[in-house]
Amino acid sequence: MTLSVYLSGEIHTDWRDEIVSACEAAGLDVAFSAPVTDHAASDDCGVAIMGAESNKFWHDMKGAKLNAIRTRKGIRDADIVVVRFGEKYRQWNAAFDAGLASAWGKALIVMHGPDHQHALKEVDAAALAVVETPAQVAQILVYVERGTLPG
Repeated sequence: MTLSVYLSGEIHTDWRDEIVSACEAAGLDVAFSAPVTDHAASDDCGVAIMGAESNKFWHDMKGAKLNAIRTRKGIRDADIVVVRFGEKYRQWNAAFDAGLASAWGKALIVMHGPDHQHALKEVDAAALAVVETPAQVAQILVYVERGTLPG
């Protein structure tokens, strides 16, 4: 039985690759999906496909709606949703994805550093696990699939 995991949130580091590599090394049967992580492509997809907008609001609106098609599909199809909040940027979209996952009854894992504990307390309260590292996410996935502890 393949476990479906959607990797949402921060796009400026390689945390997704770390999780995928650790799961592959462990021989897990996991299918990963994610939003578009090319920042420029994600921002400009709407106007690139549906035509230019002179007003930045409508430019962003086209991109957000087009990205929402992919995001909603990924979250709906997932068994587990992992949402990473990075250190550098405000990730309102990540908080929204965590809210969707929670509302849709998805198993939610939230990942962030200790500096965000207070700001994300409501998001953390909705999660089934709150971790700080990609290695911890991979260990959770090993436990979920096999029922074994690390080490």
